[in-house]
Amino acid sequence: MKILVCISKTPDTTAKIAFTDNNTKFDVNGVQWIINPYDEWYSLVRAIELKEADPSTVIHLVTVGAADTEPIIRKALALGGDEAIRVNLESDDSYAVALQIAEVARQGAYDLVFTGKETIDYNGSSIGGMVAELLDLPYIAMATKLDINGTTATVNREIEGGEETCEAPLPLVLSATKGMAEARIPNMRGIMAARTKPLKVQEPVAADVFTAVTSYGLPPAKAGVKLVDAENVEELVRLLHEEAKAI
Repeated sequence: MKILVCISKTPDTTAKIAFTDNNTKFDVNGVQWIINPYDEWYSLVRAIELKEADPSTVIHLVTVGAADTEPIIRKALALGGDEAIRVNLESDDSYAVALQIAEVARQGAYDLVFTGKETIDYNGSSIGGMVAELLDLPYIAMATKLDINGTTATVNREIEGGEETCEAPLPLVLSATKGMAEARIPNMRGIMAARTKPLKVQEPVAADVFTAVTSYGLPPAKAGVKLVDAENVEELVRLLHEEAKAI
């Protein structure tokens, strides 16, 4: 079986977020970059588990980005990928990114294409569905469990108020979320091996761009807490009606 795992570079969750150029660009100064956790902890680790169960399985990684994404890809290779492909394109447009991934997947004839359910920076959740549509393949989102039996995948996924079980033929595209696998840490052997694993760079195919970032903004600062005397029920009711906001 051949598996393609999509890898994205995102800021560390503890990074201080700021913007430049009149709030039109993300300020990268001092930012620590990591593998998008949904890509690493769930998609990639589940692919590695499948390879451990069947050593003939091949795991390729793909990322769409500039050369500064390569340290992230090397970490993913250290975890257990066999080789990586970087499409040399920087884009904020989901369609343009999905088109590059779909082209790599088409060329590689993969049985399974993994994405994380979303990236923790843009939270778009759109890449997996677009890739599946471009490849004309089945797509299962928010997958929490995956089992493969021959050419059939059995997938559990989150739904409103519960969980459902789906079956789909391979090849298949799915987005993974919490529950799919447990996070792993690269060991020294994997780190050393990653230095020599193939990392191919290819130029992007022509793609239409449908969206562009016009500005960024930080969420409003948290308001102070208002304390209401236990005896002042009327004031509490007034605040709940007039000032409290649904979360």
